[in-house]
Order: sequence, then C-alpha cells, then structure tokens
Amino acid sequence: MIIRCKYFGEALLMSLVALSMFAGATGAQDTTPLARKKPTQKYKPAVTQTKPVLEPKAIDLLKAASSRLAAAHSMSFTAVVTYDSPSRLGIPLAYTTKSDVILQRPDKLRVITSGDGPASEFYYDGKTMMAYSPAEEMVAIADAPPNIDETMEVAYHTAAIYFPFDDVIVSDPYKDIAEDLRRAFYIGQSIVVGGTTTDIVAYDSGGVFVEIWIGAEDKLPRMLRAIFVDDPLRLRHQLELSDWQIDATVSADVFGSEKATAAKRIQFARPDAPLPPAGNGKPNAATKTSAKPSKSQ
Repeated sequence: MIIRCKYFGEALLMSLVALSMFAGATGAQDTTPLARKKPTQKYKPAVTQTKPVLEPKAIDLLKAASSRLAAAHSMSFTAVVTYDSPSRLGIPLAYTTKSDVILQRPDKLRVITSGDGPASEFYYDGKTMMAYSPAEEMVAIADAPPNIDETMEVAYHTAAIYFPFDDVIVSDPYKDIAEDLRRAFYIGQSIVVGGTTTDIVAYDSGGVFVEIWIGAEDKLPRMLRAIFVDDPLRLRHQLELSDWQIDATVSADVFGSEKATAAKRIQFARPDAPLPPAGNGKPNAATKTSAKPSKSQ
C-alpha cells in the first residue's frame, strides 16, 4: 500500500505534539483533593501471542473481492472516510471526508471530494492529471503515466495526493494485501453494514490490522477499519463504501473539467517540501517559471 508508513508517521508525530501541548497547559501541580483521586494505574492492554494463521476461508474471500474489483472495466462508488486525530486532551477526535469516485480501467479516474474540509477535484484522462481546488480556483496540471496505479504513485510522490481507497481502485488489490500478509481469519456475517449481508474478515498486512466487510453476494467491500499495530494510541481509520455501480457506461468528458482547466495554474508540489534558500529575491535559473503554461499543461 502506498501510504501506510506515511499515515503512521503523521499520526505518531501529531500524538506527541498533542500530548506535549496538553502537559504544558495543565502544569506540574495537581490540586485534586486526595479524597477525589483515583488510584494511579497504568493501562496495559492484554497481549496474546498467537502464531501467524491464514485461514483458507478468509483468503478465499479476500481473493474474491479483489477479483471482483480487478475485473471491473468501470466502476463508481461513494467513499466516506472517518479517521481519528489526537486532540490537545490526548483523546482522539473523529474527522470525516466524503468522495465520489468514477474510474475506467486502465487509464481514467475522477475523484470529487466535497466535505468535510476543503473541497477538491482530481482528474486523470490517461495523458494528464489535474488537481483542482474550487475555493481558491487554482489548478495543477501535469503529464501522467499511462495507467491508474502509476498515476497514483506519481501524484503521491510529487504532491502528497493520496486517496484512502487506493487499495480498492488499483489493478490488483490482493497483490498489495498478500505482499506481507501475516494473519487472516474469518469472523462471521453481518446484516447491518452496507444494508446487505456481508462476510467479515480480519487480516494483518504490512503492519496494519484491517477488518473488512465484504458483500456476501456481490463480493464488493462495504466497510474497512484499520489500525496500525505499532501505533501506541490505536487510532482508527474507517472507510465506508456505498452506491456501487459496476461496468456502467461512462462518458469520456467525465474525466475532465473545463472550469478546472480555466483556473489559475500552479505547479504540483508536496506541502512538506523545503522552502527555497533566502536570497536577493530574484529567482535563479533553476527556479524560474514561465508565465505561460507549458505544453504538458
């Protein structure tokens, strides 16, 4: 998976910052009356050492879901992502985003993220990728690789653009899971999630423990919950998938936007990129940019 390490690093850093801010705000003195104090006891979660186990039924379900997604020539769905983020109190708060996704294999993708948080739009038509911010009316456009998998990699490395549902839209979802799969077991069925009967599977892959609800009939994923096993806060990331449309006809103009194309141009860049060194205020040859869009734009 593209961003497992990235998510864990960010979550851990945010946790440490939040805890240090909380400690500074509360001060060193404790004025709570002794009668109201509770015994101090460090919480130590029970750890059960179990041998890695790969249950055949769990593996079959994961492969079936992967095959169902990989075989789709086109698909669309709505993704609602809820993720924990530490607060100043040290207790995580939940934040949510919603994205409407349309793709056509092997080389077309559209992601419209409407809320919560800043709205954004991403378009890929097989030749170029375009990231558009409607509120600021700014757009970044660049040449892109000839398939969705490589384009998502380039988007992440050049601009830190990442979609939490990337494991759903890659060409071979099971390949990423199987690469470092340590445990996989079948839990049972649910008639609650996704408004249908689902099979529940849990698996541990690449340092992430995932619980997934897979449609019993159509083999489409309805919900995933993930925890990084090395995360001391056990922050949860939840992905809900709905409004599935498989192999529906998709118009070519869906994967572009005239409004986005006409917006103010900026370059793709990572938000964590280092700032250029201070100088005399004049750009050097390496940092000069033309006022006109390049041919790739």
